Amino acid sequence: MDAAQITAWIEAYELAWRSPGTGALDRLFTDDAIYSQGPYEEPATGLLAIKRMWEAERNGPDEVFSMASEIVAVEDPVAVARVEVRYGDPVTQAYRDLWIMRFAADGRCDSFEEWPFWPDKPPAA
Repeated sequence: MDAAQITAWIEAYELAWRSPGTGALDRLFTDDAIYSQGPYEEPATGLLAIKRMWEAERNGPDEVFSMASEIVAVEDPVAVARVEVRYGDPVTQAYRDLWIMRFAADGRCDSFEEWPFWPDKPPAA
């Protein structure tokens, strides 16, 4: 995986978030992928669990948000991206996130770990 492929994967992830259903996740994650929403969160393990988590976490495909990302590092098969998401218009929620992604040989992600940070909240309790 190179930076262009990682960028395309992140764009496909955003498109999947904006699309109804969870079918697009089949092209993004392996069947046995692990998806962690935070370093101390219990991960969703397996594509079916990721699909359930995905639907539980979003307000639906019509959810208003903007997303910007920047590739920080790529050392095949691992990539790190800085992502900023702003929900609503006007914005009602925003956060910055580091994504640590590991990819299988077929280009799908088999390990996805988020490190989210919210404005006005300390990074540690």
